[in-house]
Amino acid sequence: MGVMSLFLVPFMGLGPQRRRKSIGERQFLFVKLRDIFPAKETAYIRKTPPAWPHPGYTEEEMLAVTPAHRPPKTVGDWLAWKLVRMARWATDIATGIGREQQVDMKNPTTAVAAQKPLTEAQWLVRVIFLESIAGVPGMVGGMLRHLHSLRRLKRDNGWIETLLEESFNERMHLLVFSKLSEIGWFMKTMILGAQGVFFNAMFLSYLISPKITHRFVGYLEEEAVHTYTRLLREIEQGDLPKWSDPNFQIPEIAVTYWRMAEGKRTMKDLILYIRADEAVHRGVNHTLGNLNQVEDPNPFVSEYKAGAEQQKPSAVLKGTGYEREEVIG
Repeated sequence: MGVMSLFLVPFMGLGPQRRRKSIGERQFLFVKLRDIFPAKETAYIRKTPPAWPHPGYTEEEMLAVTPAHRPPKTVGDWLAWKLVRMARWATDIATGIGREQQVDMKNPTTAVAAQKPLTEAQWLVRVIFLESIAGVPGMVGGMLRHLHSLRRLKRDNGWIETLLEESFNERMHLLVFSKLSEIGWFMKTMILGAQGVFFNAMFLSYLISPKITHRFVGYLEEEAVHTYTRLLREIEQGDLPKWSDPNFQIPEIAVTYWRMAEGKRTMKDLILYIRADEAVHRGVNHTLGNLNQVEDPNPFVSEYKAGAEQQKPSAVLKGTGYEREEVIG
């Protein structure tokens, strides 16, 4: 039996009402909302700071982030985009998102509303699952480029650092959301299985075609920006009472990592930071997918020649990424 068949076995033979009830119960078995975040004390260590301090954004940069889409230009682009669309469809099913809660699939980069909003628990199921996957590509790409640099006895020109930092950033998203929930065994099993499949798929994909892999991740991050834009909309509309409450306590790990200012620590502020991170990953991967994978330096960490400083990409990137001639010349 296929993976999807195994997933559907518990619901076969159930009537529509019973099936809907089972899905709802299953989601709460995955995640139980928390209101407190207990800290674990040790005898000597006070805290462990993040390995990569967050660069930070202005409020204007975060509010300016919008869903965007890079139209496929090559067969590889088209393949990457279709794979992401299929992955999103499978994720909706795997996380129990009903048809009335799905956005218009014909307009994946602009539709941010559904007939029925998700609950806080449903959102946690979705984002925890997605962020557990999102931290894989950067680590795989960084690892393979590290090994490639060792074999060639040559510098990597800054790609490894950016890819590993991207992976670290996605893991921080996951850790923050995990502080809001108690993850059940079924969710942990789903994450384990998905991670195993996705890691090996990314490993083979990056060996075969790094360009297509970066394009795939760029499209994946387009979907992430779309998802968090919808989440922000539902928070602003009051569809999520707990998270719409300005007094809702976000985890201290988030305040520390993003250096969130006093008075700017609501759930909406947290999602604005996370969405901006995803927008950066979107632009970075679309840009890296446009470069020579062996010889070109990483334009996001490079110093530019005098008179060419204006060519360096900005911190929060345009959604379609930069063409090679824009940043390399």
